[in-house]
Amino acid sequence: MASEKILKQKEEVVNNLAADIKDASLILLVDYRGITVENVTKLRNDVREANAEYRVIKNNIIKRALNLNGENGLDELLEGPTALITSKEDYLAPAKAIYNFAKNNEFYKIKGGIIEGKVMTAEEIITLAKLPSRQELLAKLAGALLGNITKLAATLEAVRVQKENA
Repeated sequence: MASEKILKQKEEVVNNLAADIKDASLILLVDYRGITVENVTKLRNDVREANAEYRVIKNNIIKRALNLNGENGLDELLEGPTALITSKEDYLAPAKAIYNFAKNNEFYKIKGGIIEGKVMTAEEIITLAKLPSRQELLAKLAGALLGNITKLAATLEAVRVQKENA
């Protein structure tokens, strides 16, 4: 039987993780089999740049922390080696970083996760990760609007020139 001191330490770890998970907009579970230390170091840096945190934690601890927050939709995914990615800010940038890494590493798999309180499958997360970022969408919108305004200005100028010549 584990000592009371060890049980208190484990309980504290679970409570701290539960607090982190409660505030997260993204909770992502991935299977990290078959990746090298060099690759995981690069991935951790990419995830950190996306304002997220990459941690390898025992499945039992993740499960207990999720259950403390009333979330049990990921319990069946907590088998085998599992890394936990959490973000309190934007969920899209870390999801893109993980997706891009998984594309180039056949053994690295997204298991599933929770985005803004909704349990999502790996396929749903991959679909979101394939979407353009907010900045890209705004740039496309601005380009489309600018193109239409330019066409309108050219048409109005042609009408003005035609009226002057008539």
